Amino acid sequence: MLHLTDIQLQDNKAFLAMLSHVLNVDGFYFSTTYDLTHTLQRLANTSPEFQEMSLLERADPRFVWNGHLLREFAAQPEIHRFALPVMHGFIAMHSCSINGKYFDWLLISRRSCFRAGVRYYVRGIDSEGHAANFVETEQIVHYNGSKASFVQTRGSIPFFWSQRPNLKYKPKPQISKVVNHMDGFQRHFDSQIISYGKQMIVNLVNQKGSEKPLEQTFAKMVNSLGNGMVRYIAFDFHKECSRMRWDRLQLLMDQLAEQQDEFSYFLVDSDGKVVTQQEGIFRSNCMDCLDRTNVIQSLLARRSLQAQLQRLGVLHVGQRIEEQAEFEKIYKNAWADNANACAKQYAGTGALKTDYTRTGKRTQWGLIMDGWNSLIRYYRNNFSDGFRQDAIDLFLGNYSVDEVESVSPLHIQKDWKFLALPIIMVVAFSMCIICLLMAGDTWTETLAYVLFWGTASFGTLAIIFYNGKDFVDAPKLVQKEKMD
Repeated sequence: MLHLTDIQLQDNKAFLAMLSHVLNVDGFYFSTTYDLTHTLQRLANTSPEFQEMSLLERADPRFVWNGHLLREFAAQPEIHRFALPVMHGFIAMHSCSINGKYFDWLLISRRSCFRAGVRYYVRGIDSEGHAANFVETEQIVHYNGSKASFVQTRGSIPFFWSQRPNLKYKPKPQISKVVNHMDGFQRHFDSQIISYGKQMIVNLVNQKGSEKPLEQTFAKMVNSLGNGMVRYIAFDFHKECSRMRWDRLQLLMDQLAEQQDEFSYFLVDSDGKVVTQQEGIFRSNCMDCLDRTNVIQSLLARRSLQAQLQRLGVLHVGQRIEEQAEFEKIYKNAWADNANACAKQYAGTGALKTDYTRTGKRTQWGLIMDGWNSLIRYYRNNFSDGFRQDAIDLFLGNYSVDEVESVSPLHIQKDWKFLALPIIMVVAFSMCIICLLMAGDTWTETLAYVLFWGTASFGTLAIIFYNGKDFVDAPKLVQKEKMD
């Protein structure tokens, strides 16, 4: 540290703050004995040589978040036992009982470290076909020595598009017009097929408005791909479930039932004999691959679990998981916790629609909490996600610190309008509070005052001062568009 200049010491503090920020996010896991980066099915289909490898050597690189930090250890086999791969995502483990029969139920979500980042700064795919916010989720059952698992994936719509923050609540997605989408698209699904077999795409985006071009392009590219291993279904989640009609999700489940039966699930008996293999997966997505996606994945996983528990003899013929009140509560809460974990890691807040995942119905309180989380997402996506993106890029090695770099990217001068934004927000918030205190006796008058003055104070000032990306906290360490 003695050889560093004052500016370098200041930069070093900033870089350490970035690393601490990444490590302070919940959801990092490691094991000294079990390979967390592979599914049960992948582990069952490996060679004896693979089983003898160290956990670092055999780990799936997609899910090793400390791979960059361990790069020097990887070349020294004698110290591999000290170098454990770290996974990022979510794990829930529960000992459960149905009909007096005890079994372990696990839920594991593995986030890919390829094309990793935050909500609006990382969308689509890169040239290698890696999708943003790609997560592999595995549901596992252990009962009397038998093991069953069901795997699904989620990931951003796999072509080149972006949705950079610009102070609007929902920035308009932009599909690139200067790249060959099919190259990356085909690489993505080639990799998916090698890893998982047949693909059933479940696209949950809106089929009108700003999301419509994404749905149309996705459908067109699947048709152009012409691969019988890749199938596609579009379901306008928001339209179908509008006005609290969540029962209409059964329409989608009915459409996917035959395909799910064909894909089956992985099952190995107590003697280690593989009984069934999962022949394909559902690849679900919405815009963020968070809220809508998690709801659908939980329903698909429940249907698979129903079949697994009946085959293992835990459930009697005719019994349904929904009727098992104690386990049903565990199941719903675990999937809601999974949704929150994935959402916090990508969007910065808990997930939306978790009231449905936890209770099986939409509630007024759930709508209020969704509004609150949406407000927090708006602030973070526009005003703090640049730092989060830089932190992830630094941690994963996408940006390397160069001591001889003449000008540090950390010292790019911010426009005065960006610095003025906190003052504007304080003024707007203060006016809202004043309106609440001075408004009329009725809630109608109060609400009108708040909506008018609160919106006017912030909105008008933002319009007056806003120009391009001046207000938006853009990443500094990796300047180029992250799709090349």
